[in-house]
Amino acid sequence: MKKSIFIKLFSFLLLFTGAYLFGTGAAFLSEHFHSDHSSHYNDSSQDVSQSGAVPVSADGNWGLSFQEDGQLPTGNATMEELAQYDAYYAQDTDEKVLYLTFDAGYEDGNTEPILDALKKHNVSATFFVVGTYIESEPELVKRMVEEGHTVGNHTWHHPDMSQIADMDSFKKEITDVEDAFLAVTGQEMTKYYRPPQGKYNKANLQMAKELGYKTFFWSLAYVDWYQDDQPTEEEAFDKLLGRIHPGAIVLLHSTSSTNAAILDELLTKWEEMGYQIRPLSELIQ
Repeated sequence: MKKSIFIKLFSFLLLFTGAYLFGTGAAFLSEHFHSDHSSHYNDSSQDVSQSGAVPVSADGNWGLSFQEDGQLPTGNATMEELAQYDAYYAQDTDEKVLYLTFDAGYEDGNTEPILDALKKHNVSATFFVVGTYIESEPELVKRMVEEGHTVGNHTWHHPDMSQIADMDSFKKEITDVEDAFLAVTGQEMTKYYRPPQGKYNKANLQMAKELGYKTFFWSLAYVDWYQDDQPTEEEAFDKLLGRIHPGAIVLLHSTSSTNAAILDELLTKWEEMGYQIRPLSELIQ
């Protein structure tokens, strides 16, 4: 009798342990997938002093150091260094203008309300999309174009482009997206490029330039990409209102439910602060 009870107890413990390990493994894989495909992967508002300043000539992540709210942050590279490669992270101006951009790696239902808010405010934004997004969401891509937005190139697979050393591989990541965009819209893609994860090096920037691309980093973003840990509206407004500055290139993620919920009010608040929201085409003129 005791032996039977012991066997049942042992079997239960084995079953429980197996279920726990399976659940933990599944959770890990899910977290890994979302961190690899569904996020911007780096806190875009991190201080350079924390991440280590990286010159434009070296491999690194784009990073910012915010010295004072309402003022242009310092980037890993200066505007002058980036300009050699037709690259930008903000505009050098005292005029209250900003440039609104979104990164789109997949669709979770938040892009439509974002487009609705942009349309309501007559704002033209830039959506940097990966190739698979064009394949899976052709109607949304067509809507972006029809409503006056620019669709930019965020590569096909969203790799660490700083690890791609040859032009052929770099070019394929870019031109495959162009081909998909042309097939869906019947139009040539505007040659705006955003490096995935903000990872770049001098060679990459030169390759993009040789392909006729303008490269765009950003001067304002916040941690909005964790689908299961979205910032509160108060946290979002604190960053996006407190750190807005003249000439800002703002990066938001179109996957963020918080962004979808606040964008109408955010645009109103920026307008009340005296900001004009302009397309990137005006920055590079």
